[in-house]
Amino acid sequence: MKSKLSLVLVFSLLGMQGAHAQVAAPLDVAARQVFLVDSATSTVLYAKDADTPMPTSSMSKMMTMYVVFDAIKNNKLTMESKLPVSERAWKQEGSRMFLNVGEQAKVEDLIRGVVVQSGNDAAVTLAEALGSGSESGFADIMNTKAQELGLNNSHFVNATGLPDPQHYSTAHDLAMLAIALQRDFPEYYHYFSEITFTYNGIAQGNRNPLLYRNMNVDGLKTGHTDVGGFGLTASAVRDGRRVVLVLNGMEDMQARADESAKVLDYGYREFGLYPIVKAGDVLANPAVWLGANKNVQIVASQVALVTLPRTARSGLKAVVSFTQPIPAPVKKGQEVGTLTVTAPGMEAKTIPLVAAADVEQVGFFSRVFQKIGVIFGGKKA
Repeated sequence: MKSKLSLVLVFSLLGMQGAHAQVAAPLDVAARQVFLVDSATSTVLYAKDADTPMPTSSMSKMMTMYVVFDAIKNNKLTMESKLPVSERAWKQEGSRMFLNVGEQAKVEDLIRGVVVQSGNDAAVTLAEALGSGSESGFADIMNTKAQELGLNNSHFVNATGLPDPQHYSTAHDLAMLAIALQRDFPEYYHYFSEITFTYNGIAQGNRNPLLYRNMNVDGLKTGHTDVGGFGLTASAVRDGRRVVLVLNGMEDMQARADESAKVLDYGYREFGLYPIVKAGDVLANPAVWLGANKNVQIVASQVALVTLPRTARSGLKAVVSFTQPIPAPVKKGQEVGTLTVTAPGMEAKTIPLVAAADVEQVGFFSRVFQKIGVIFGGKKA
């Protein structure tokens, strides 16, 4: 005999009380394209033309670095490898690391040349090494990686981000790329927060203006061309919570710095990251039908977090659902229920609930006696 049993947990029972407004405050941003996302939950905090293709300028060097880091991880390069600087790389226009033609440059120096100094000469030197001597060959690798990462509105034709009608991305895609860099190559991410780098006696500072403000920003990359305007991909961590921002199409460097700071502050001020359960939290202890044990604990299979406007948290609700009794045998890790989290204006989030232990089925005669007891004794299963 089975009956559907649902346990409802209202989030206010956890002490979360607030006003009944359900949306964040409005925000006006001067940039042409903006995308702000909470990394832990992939919740979009603010978007403006975020899926519109745009020139990426030097922000596309994040993809250059993704390919380079991947090559190091797969032993195609090492940090100590020496790469030749071609005349083509040496002649690159725009920002430079000031490499000398014909010299052998160490990979780690080239990485800093790209990330800190935004050197186009460094980017092309790395590209030619990994693209079989061709920057276009390297661009093919960039596009393959872009597809693997789900950057479906991006296309690259060079390693630098210099203008080309066929070289573009979106604010959304660049944010996904930034998150992929942090996720896949945490051991190399520190380069994006380095303030200065000196090469061939020439010291240059990181162009990311937010690194110089007390905002807990630790990356990632600026960009500027006449056609694209001033752009920035930034990431910050406050109270253990990471957000990623892409902003593009600003008129000057000061506007880029001020507007990006404003949007980041908005994300932390207007939104909160709220833990619902941790992986392994016991949420119920339902009965087991024909089991060696009468009950089994069911636990959350993974952490459940939600990002919400701070004013919407009073409407947050979690519902635990399962069918009781659970028929034996039960295997540890077997899915036996769900936790569904809802809030006004938020898409429902569901995670599986699993059995915390094995429960063997009782022997044949015990099963028979239990079933007889149900039939003739009026016992509930």
